[in-house]
Amino acid sequence: MLCKALHNNGSRIFITAKLPDYIRVGRNDCIEKYLFLSTSHDGLGSIQIAFTPIRIVCANTLNAALNNHVNCIKIRHTASAHDKLKEAHKMLGITNSLSVELEAIYNRWSRVRITDLEVKKLIQLAMSPSKEVLANVQAGKNDELSSHFNNMVDNVFEYCMLSPTQLEETTKGTVFGAYNGVTGYFQNVRNFKTDEAKFKSIMYGTGLQRSQSAFDLCHEFTQHGSAALMFN
Repeated sequence: MLCKALHNNGSRIFITAKLPDYIRVGRNDCIEKYLFLSTSHDGLGSIQIAFTPIRIVCANTLNAALNNHVNCIKIRHTASAHDKLKEAHKMLGITNSLSVELEAIYNRWSRVRITDLEVKKLIQLAMSPSKEVLANVQAGKNDELSSHFNNMVDNVFEYCMLSPTQLEETTKGTVFGAYNGVTGYFQNVRNFKTDEAKFKSIMYGTGLQRSQSAFDLCHEFTQHGSAALMFN
């Protein structure tokens, strides 16, 4: 296990621990497995441990929770050493289970075809910032969508279609490519004020929320096709 501190601005420290083996999609598309840990120097709050898969070819973080199972746990600083070890062992169990499930899902997604129009719709749904915008997307009321939202969707779509990492056997025209396009936008395209803001978005905030929405939509698409995108 290789550990690396990511940030330390005086109050919190962020650490990644690389786990052995990979999640493999197709023959050559490998995803490294990490545990992400954050804690505070002052002993307040809690220790947070999360499972974080990262696609090697584009350093893209593929965080997702599956079937209402958490991919993250919190440990109280006041917990005993025994309880902390128990929770850490629990996290490793979650990681092993998720790794097996995600490998099967990503491989299945890499074999499911999706059209460019369907990708665009999936992006609109996944990137919707509010219920109002989502309702307009679902109803096909494109004239009600803001130019800011449309520009963002276009940027994600462009990344999906043109990035070299999106033109591989596992990603070109596939559901896995659509998912990786949304997650990759936050990792490789969107501008953030600071590296810390980017990190927090991907691990805790908007980036994680939109990625989870894309994951859920891709999961539904593999089961129900374009009906899952509620075309009108």
